[in-house]
Amino acid sequence: MCGGDGMNKVRLEDVSERGSSNLAQKDVENATGAYPIYGAAGYIGNIDFYHQEKEYIAVVKDGAGVGRTMFLPGKSSVIGTLQYIVPKENILPKYLYYAVKNMKLARYYTGATIPHIYYKDYKKEAFWLPDIHEQQRVVRILEKIEKIIEERQQTLVDLDMLVKSRFVEMFGDPSINPKGWKEINISEIIDGKVSNGFFAKRDDYASDGNVSVLGVANVVNRMYSQCENLPKTYGTEKDIKKFQLRYGDLLFCRSSLVAEGIGKASIVPKDIPKGVLFECHVIRLPLNLEQCVPEYIQMLTNTEYYRNQILSHSKTATMTTIGQDGILKTRILLPPLKLQHQFLDFVEQADKLKSAVQKCIDQTQVLFDSLMQKYFG
Repeated sequence: MCGGDGMNKVRLEDVSERGSSNLAQKDVENATGAYPIYGAAGYIGNIDFYHQEKEYIAVVKDGAGVGRTMFLPGKSSVIGTLQYIVPKENILPKYLYYAVKNMKLARYYTGATIPHIYYKDYKKEAFWLPDIHEQQRVVRILEKIEKIIEERQQTLVDLDMLVKSRFVEMFGDPSINPKGWKEINISEIIDGKVSNGFFAKRDDYASDGNVSVLGVANVVNRMYSQCENLPKTYGTEKDIKKFQLRYGDLLFCRSSLVAEGIGKASIVPKDIPKGVLFECHVIRLPLNLEQCVPEYIQMLTNTEYYRNQILSHSKTATMTTIGQDGILKTRILLPPLKLQHQFLDFVEQADKLKSAVQKCIDQTQVLFDSLMQKYFG
């Protein structure tokens, strides 16, 4: 599809209207009702009213997930981290969703400390709009492929849950420490200097840069930091020596718009390429590999036992933040190194399965992306 009979190229503003919400997550955390409400991470809960009667599109407008697009049901609402796009009568809501998704809105973000995007900046994005019957056909095709991707992504989630179950089976619930593991300050397993990361202005980033930069979005809610397709910039030898990552580095998110995002940690994978630096909104703790296994420590940091400590040492004003001193006040449970390595063996077996599933996802995603380009231009 590239502009054949019965099709016109339209701008987003021609077929949609923008809406916004002034609700904060704290306004609805304890609410009850029949209607769902969504935030940047997805479904939050239910409230007793709704903003939108019919299906619509929501876009993350602030923070780490800026530009991510969601298709939301009718009789639902969003909080203020999302802006919503309501389709007009001449376009199917799901067709509009795919059109907006194809726009890759993250490229419109502005702001150094807190990335954000505005509808006014991308409302003139153009795409092909066929008649309703052709829209329905396109939606059916894309939905089938998306379902395959979602099912395989669920397999990845199931494997992650298996790893978490194995952790509890081997080490017990850290909150009650039923196996009596030694409790120590996290500073006792650090080998090197704890530090914040590398800073570069947005204008300094360039495709031919000599270093890649790993940011908050590559850290939060991951076992291993995401190191692929990172933005590039220019770093000096001093920068590389000071901020280059290696296996054994534990990375923390030090600021978040919402409290639950603070202090989320990931570790650096063994196969990390050279020249990957971590940026200034991330804190690095270099772990002593003779005392601990990074995979065990990362899993521990996501337990209620550790998360409660992080939240108790964080500060909230406009954003929730935690500093190096707050992290260094936390305590961990340290089982025998041999047992930690047994857990690592299990993690690595799960990773092999995940790698095979991810390869299938990637291949299916290539097909999906090529069809998106074909249909929306």
